[in-house]
Amino acid sequence: MTSQCRQHALARAIFAALITTATALPAAAQSVPEEGKTETRDASTLDAVIVTVERREQDLQKYAGTAQVISAEDTRALGINNELRNIQALVPGLSMANQEGNLEIFIRGVGSSNNTELGDPGAAPHINGAYIPRPRGLGGMFYDIERVEINKGPQGTLRGRNALAGTLNIITKRPDLEAFGGYVQAEAGNRDHRGGEFALNMPLGGWAAIRVAGYQVEKDSSFENAGRMQELDPAGIQDEHGARVSFLYQPDDKLSVFAMADMGKEGGTGYPGATVYTAAKAGYLPEDLDLRKIVYRGAQGTLDSTNWGAQTNVSYDFGPVALEYNASYRDVDYRQTNAQSEGILWPDRNIEPVSPANPGGVDYDNYSTQYWMTQSQSYIHELRLSSADDTRLRWTTGLFHFNEDQQVGYLSLVDKGRWYSGTEFTMPKVNGRSSAAFADGTFDVTERLRLKGGLRYTQEEKSRYGIGGNWALGLPGEGGDFSTRLGTPGFEPAFMKRPNFDVSNITSQAEMARFLLQGILAHGRNDTIQQQIGDVPNGGAFGCVDRPDIGGDTVDCPYQSWVQVSGIPAQQFGKSKFNFTDWRVGFEFDVSDDSLLYGLISSGHKAGGFNDTFDPKEIPETFKPESIVAYEIGSKNSFQMLDRTSTFNASGFYYDYSDQVFQDLAVIATNPSTGEATGYSLVNRNVGKSVVYGVELESVLRFPGNVMLNLNALWLDSEIKEGKVADVRSQNYGAGGITSIIDLSGNELPLASKLTFNARLQHTMELPFGTLDWQLLASYRSAYYLTQYNNRDVVFISDTAGTVDYIEGAVEAGFPDRQRARTTVNAGIGLTTLDGHWRVEAWGNNLLDNDISQKALVGSGINVRFLNDPRSYGLRLRYQF
Repeated sequence: MTSQCRQHALARAIFAALITTATALPAAAQSVPEEGKTETRDASTLDAVIVTVERREQDLQKYAGTAQVISAEDTRALGINNELRNIQALVPGLSMANQEGNLEIFIRGVGSSNNTELGDPGAAPHINGAYIPRPRGLGGMFYDIERVEINKGPQGTLRGRNALAGTLNIITKRPDLEAFGGYVQAEAGNRDHRGGEFALNMPLGGWAAIRVAGYQVEKDSSFENAGRMQELDPAGIQDEHGARVSFLYQPDDKLSVFAMADMGKEGGTGYPGATVYTAAKAGYLPEDLDLRKIVYRGAQGTLDSTNWGAQTNVSYDFGPVALEYNASYRDVDYRQTNAQSEGILWPDRNIEPVSPANPGGVDYDNYSTQYWMTQSQSYIHELRLSSADDTRLRWTTGLFHFNEDQQVGYLSLVDKGRWYSGTEFTMPKVNGRSSAAFADGTFDVTERLRLKGGLRYTQEEKSRYGIGGNWALGLPGEGGDFSTRLGTPGFEPAFMKRPNFDVSNITSQAEMARFLLQGILAHGRNDTIQQQIGDVPNGGAFGCVDRPDIGGDTVDCPYQSWVQVSGIPAQQFGKSKFNFTDWRVGFEFDVSDDSLLYGLISSGHKAGGFNDTFDPKEIPETFKPESIVAYEIGSKNSFQMLDRTSTFNASGFYYDYSDQVFQDLAVIATNPSTGEATGYSLVNRNVGKSVVYGVELESVLRFPGNVMLNLNALWLDSEIKEGKVADVRSQNYGAGGITSIIDLSGNELPLASKLTFNARLQHTMELPFGTLDWQLLASYRSAYYLTQYNNRDVVFISDTAGTVDYIEGAVEAGFPDRQRARTTVNAGIGLTTLDGHWRVEAWGNNLLDNDISQKALVGSGINVRFLNDPRSYGLRLRYQF
């Protein structure tokens, strides 16, 4: 059977199952609850879950699409409230990882790992519906919330920008116009976890209210320093706090004004990764080792991040139409110094200090590391008009405008570098704009049949100016092993404090030396670069340094005549401009009052961008937006079981993913005499095409005795149909750094497990002294690949003709990228006193203590894993007033 026939057969089977479900269930759902019966957790009807997925408040069971809502109470009870990415345990198809503070969101295998200024997220994060362009510090917003909404599938018409995979929307608690109150909360747990949270709601005369909230949490790292420099703290130590103030003015049922300002601060030792490359080369699989034992040496990891913003929503109901204006501002200032390590520890590994007697040891006095800086200031304005809810045609139309200014800095230094000492990308001016007009509507054809449609036209513009490329020095003496110390304690990069970003006319040794020195705001205490090139800007000679820590008596002074500053970052400038149209069409059919059948075809785009600027003509200046057209058919049903209302929902979907961006490796410099490649750069190219399809099932079952069971299952299949790129794993430096070409066709998309299953059991019981409730969550996720290479063999070539030098398996070459199937278990139990004021909770997260790789960063000699949270548990005391 061909792939196309398989897809058609799957579609027919899904449609038949949905029709059967939709027509069979209502017969058992005709019993009506007794009039006036109170809707408690033991009631015969489910409490309506209200969402704003379609920019209107509606019952989740009436929403024609696939979405999930996670309440604040559930996240708190399961120990998820201190780490936003842990909600993926509750949502099949959702993957969240944190790399260098950037929260990467994938939904059903679709997302983006391009978190530089060149790219954008593929799943759109929001807070109270306001788009967040740089998902850094989202964890600092995860307190005093109402719920989190996760919408699956492209949302191009209603949510717009970069909602290719779907959206994640954090809804905060709004001020209450009537009740004075709030809460104070304290918690403690393992890893020296200490935290607190509070909220205070203050009505102002019945027509306005203010709500103030804040939190703080401190927690030790889940990583262990297994190296000899025990004074170094491991990456991952958390020190976070934040505050939020909200204001609501609502003098009548027509006018509503909401405003909010928030601030979050993150400190600690930065977001950790575990380098598994050397362990794999030594013959060990990552799953057979403790990935949290890291051989730290050199630079101490540090994090300093501030994220603050303000938003407002003004709406007025004129009767036939309502007018709404939304505005938001967000400012991100993120700075991190990566903790430097020699990878993870494996049995019998030699981690003694390097010496003449121990040449295979670890060079602890080495401060090679990376410095990151992201500053972003973004503004969003949206004006919407919408019809009343009681009309036959319900419509929404509006205008959207987004503007973001960024300043970006990245510096990678190689301490004790020979011939090469760093790579810098510093962009003082990066701008992105997006403007859109949209309209969406639902028309009642009959009392049971409704047609839906939407259209959105978007214009995107991006530009940047700055520098990017290598700091290259040729300073070794004959026989010397090392040449330059750079980045030792006290070193600080200049980044935006550089006096000059114009390198277009810099050609002399003096000018290049001056430019490199201007990139250093403060020299490290053991740095030598000032001594070595400090006199060159004024026409002086290169200084020769002969010290034990850079080779000692193996360095011959004075230097030979060929010493030089051989390279500085190149001028970077780029512009891109694209426009595209998103649309959706669909239907809703009420098979009965308790059963909805729907079908939907929708599109979504992720913004395009531009590549680093270099001379070679084969590097495209821009890359186009990615796009998805999604087909979905589903059924939502409520029915009576054991005299209680339960639900069963099912959907089948198919994605056509085109213009997919894969990163390629391009030659940017060659030796003029030999033609041998001497420089490379990663390039974004629209060379991919993929399909994603699957079935998702969800059920909420209620039993006597206040017992509730939530079941969620997702079967997902993905396949890359097109995509030829340079295999960055295969860079052969013995042959000038050349790489082989790999055809990714037939591979699965990264992070796309074939089967995900969640079961959550909840129970509430009344006791003489209060209410006891508990819940248990078990989440199974089948194996998945972490990169697009799918553990394929690595082919090393020796020339541009593609002559095979040798072939290694992915594991033997140091690049295993498959995560085994895992089950995680969370649990929580709480007791609320009879008066409702006091509550004590205990929680456990990842109780089986499974280490799960949530992302891999792979390159030449690089295989870094970013992991889940290990087992955590604790107690919480909350006073509600």
